[in-house]
Amino acid sequence: MREILSLREPKSLAICTLLDKPSRREVNVPVEFIGFSIPDEFVVGYGIDYAQRYRHLPYVGKVVLLDE
Repeated sequence: MREILSLREPKSLAICTLLDKPSRREVNVPVEFIGFSIPDEFVVGYGIDYAQRYRHLPYVGKVVLLDE
């Protein structure tokens, strides 16, 4: 994506993310602005869902699956 946007020759180009999971990064890209670095756990809220649920939450929370 960075390469595609660079073709438009912007004065500057920076990547930002609300949540960063460094352990899950498949491609080493420079992220200039990071809200929070989090461990490799599944989270929900602020548009992130689990099984089409919980994306409406006004906060980010960790999913904890209970044994059945």
